[in-house]
Amino acid sequence: MNFDKANAALDSVYTADTPEALAKAYAEWAATYDSETASLGYLLPFLITAWVARHVPVGEGPLLDAGCGTGLSGPSLKALGYGDIAGLDLSDDMLKLAGSRQAYGELKKAMLGRQLPWPDGHFRAFFSTGVFTIGHAPASGLHELVRITKSGGHAIFTVRDQVFESGGFQAVFDELEQAKKWRAVEQSPWFRCYAIGDPEALVKTFVFEVM
Repeated sequence: MNFDKANAALDSVYTADTPEALAKAYAEWAATYDSETASLGYLLPFLITAWVARHVPVGEGPLLDAGCGTGLSGPSLKALGYGDIAGLDLSDDMLKLAGSRQAYGELKKAMLGRQLPWPDGHFRAFFSTGVFTIGHAPASGLHELVRITKSGGHAIFTVRDQVFESGGFQAVFDELEQAKKWRAVEQSPWFRCYAIGDPEALVKTFVFEVM
């Protein structure tokens, strides 16, 4: 597998400077995204299911895969017994691939950081991997995700090390906590998101209970 090609695709999405450029970069990458991220040992879409299973009992839903991409997490959650899963993404091409996996009951085109097309308290939990990263969704997008998650539900997501401070994530965490919108439940240590390539790319998983 060509690491250079996968890394070049990663660079193109990390350097996109507008939502339109990011959508275009993912449209160009969609067809080979799965195989190329697999070549780097991309863990997050599969590993996030462990945190979901820890905090959300099987049979409870619906769940939202926020920034679902090609839908890699959906089949893993379906295999674990979760059946009521929705997904959102900014890329039509990615959503088409996600739909082909037969794991999502609902897929919508939407962008984190803007208003989301669901009512208050709609989801039992949302989960998100690889979205709060370089050149992608802003920390402010958490406000809308919390709005559409019901009281007692969970927010489960990863944040890339390079944007945690520069992107103001701790400030947003504190805002939501002070407003009594959520409370911290757990966080992982920093860990590699690619088991094979890019050993310096680190993420942390955060879990909050929505109030």
